[in-house]
Amino acid sequence: MTGTETALGAPVERREGPEKVTGTARYAAEHHVPGRAHARPVPAAIARGRVVGVDTAAALALPGVLAVLTHENAPRSAEPDDPVLAVLRGPRVPHRGWPVALVVGETPEAAREGAAAVRVAYEADSFDVTLAEGHRDAVVPETANGGYPAVTAHGDTGAGLAAAAARIDVEYRVPPLHNHPMEPHATTARWDGDALTVHTSSQGTTAVRRELARMFALPPDRVRVLAEHVGGGFGSKGTPRPDVVLAVMAARHTGRPVTVALPRRCLPSVVGHRAPTLHRLRLGADVEGRITALVHEVTTHTSRIKEFVEQAAVPARVMYRAPALRTVHRVVPLDVPTPSWMRAPGECPGMYALESAMDELAVRLGVDPVELRIRNEPDTEPDSGRPFSSRHLVECLREGARRFGWTGRDPRPGTRAAGSLLTGTGVAAATYPVLVAPCAATARALPGGDFLVRVNATDIGTGARTVCAQIAAEALGVGPDRVAVEIADSDIGFAPVAGGSAGTASWGWAVHEACGRLIERLAGTAGPLPEEGVGAAADTTGTADAESPFARHAFGAHFAETSVDTVTGEVRVTRMLGVFAAGRILNPRTARSQFIGGMTMGLGMALTEDGPVDPAFGDFARPDLASYHVPVHADVGSVEAYWVDERDDRLNPMGGKGIGEIGIVGAAAAVGNAVHHATGVRFRELPLTPDRVLTGLLDHGHPPGTLGVRSPRRNG
Repeated sequence: MTGTETALGAPVERREGPEKVTGTARYAAEHHVPGRAHARPVPAAIARGRVVGVDTAAALALPGVLAVLTHENAPRSAEPDDPVLAVLRGPRVPHRGWPVALVVGETPEAAREGAAAVRVAYEADSFDVTLAEGHRDAVVPETANGGYPAVTAHGDTGAGLAAAAARIDVEYRVPPLHNHPMEPHATTARWDGDALTVHTSSQGTTAVRRELARMFALPPDRVRVLAEHVGGGFGSKGTPRPDVVLAVMAARHTGRPVTVALPRRCLPSVVGHRAPTLHRLRLGADVEGRITALVHEVTTHTSRIKEFVEQAAVPARVMYRAPALRTVHRVVPLDVPTPSWMRAPGECPGMYALESAMDELAVRLGVDPVELRIRNEPDTEPDSGRPFSSRHLVECLREGARRFGWTGRDPRPGTRAAGSLLTGTGVAAATYPVLVAPCAATARALPGGDFLVRVNATDIGTGARTVCAQIAAEALGVGPDRVAVEIADSDIGFAPVAGGSAGTASWGWAVHEACGRLIERLAGTAGPLPEEGVGAAADTTGTADAESPFARHAFGAHFAETSVDTVTGEVRVTRMLGVFAAGRILNPRTARSQFIGGMTMGLGMALTEDGPVDPAFGDFARPDLASYHVPVHADVGSVEAYWVDERDDRLNPMGGKGIGEIGIVGAAAAVGNAVHHATGVRFRELPLTPDRVLTGLLDHGHPPGTLGVRSPRRNG
């Protein structure tokens, strides 16, 4: 492609596509450096207690086993900033699955066999891994994840509920969920004297470099972290994980390069998970459907080694006009692995509960669910009172309704029947904040007319290389084919993680600024360029992170059609449609992929994904993809994503909002609302598996295979 007409806003193909489809893209565990060894962790087999002995003799006697690291012989390091990285430092076992040893072998097979041969003796303590409403240890924290206040209150919610013509008081449950990226967490580490090089599967190399330099007492410039290709993360690779620390320890201990690739079954215990959330929603509205009071209370769990509070009540502070509004977070410390980020943390489970409750309120009032949301559109952000930089949720709802064929929908549940199948449709809104962080970037004009842009972005499958090239091309006034891009190397400079839907906005701002400065330098340069070219640098500290007077959010509307089999309880999603307002769409091809991917992930949350904690043993009962079911092609019918034309100059130089997470936020609620419309039964706990659905149908008077129209008020 040539010409500026194929720069920003064009559906440019991903630059790394050929490498990925031909198998030449190298991931963290695929760096075959000479002398490389492999290591495998030994996970703790108790839920709480301490290690009192490790017998390594049988493992060390096996062919190909080089070493066994324990808390007694592992290389010493400083206390990490993040307690989840404090592995092999002492005998304490904070939860099942915590690494208590590491076996290093010549091959992955030798390391695996050696790990199975290690015998660990424990002194076990009593433990508690069960989250329950009213748990005696529940507390209100100072803040929730992201620094949000744990509690906010405006107006008199008691009076607002009492004066309401219609009220609902409902509870919802979202189970623990797991990220499960296609590429497991892996690191290849190599020491060259006091210099450390690490190839790791991470969403951001700057954070990894900072932590490794601190833990191993190295100057930052002696640590180089690369993440050339990353096979997904969904938040679980947003901070350094134990694999990188274990690999560095093993490489130092053996004097050889070492690769640690965590087995799939280890991931739920050591790389974070979406914490379960218990929701209570109280909504009141007048006869016209205008909300008089909204209360959203959330209880979640955290580990005993680090507090992480899923900010699931935060979306209620953004969505709807409510003269009385109260949100509360509570957290229970348990003997569980530390929860962490998973795609749209807070917004995803929070909006499932809020948008399901809004549907219940619509049924109670006899108001169309799309219309109810429009009637409660706020003029300013309800919690802060700040004006929105842009908010086109109403346009998303109306355009989605038009495209989906919502007009003429019979609101009565159970009216669309064919044989044993009941069909229904549902809607839900979505929101996600616009986040931007400081970043550094350089741009260089080369002899011959080409350009080189360097920014420490990470491509986790979203097309970061491609979009950064498009941003540079537009700023430089050239075609993307004339711009080479280097990313994912901590030596390039500091950059934020690919997370929070903030990656492109943050990296792109720095790239845009560096290219603008380069144009200014070139304007004052006469004659041919020197051999090394002419360069310019940018650092957006102080601008990208400046406080904004505006509330900045992306919005969207999800529509779903489901088919429920009254004989088997099986739910099929036959259609999903999303319409989003996410600022300027920088690359329609990669954007559509992100929207559809998020919607599909939301379908999994609604129907199949469940990571319960076993109360008897303290571990996750479904730790692998054989038991933790994610959607496959057969589960996904028609999925369509569109967007409204939204220009917002109050965001960043490109005018774009993040799109990696908005696609999942309302999907599960739309599916759940469609199932209610199909059956007349309100399911308030995810996922909607056949056993749960069939039981609900039976409990509400649907013998297997029978159909009938249900009153929306009776079961709404």
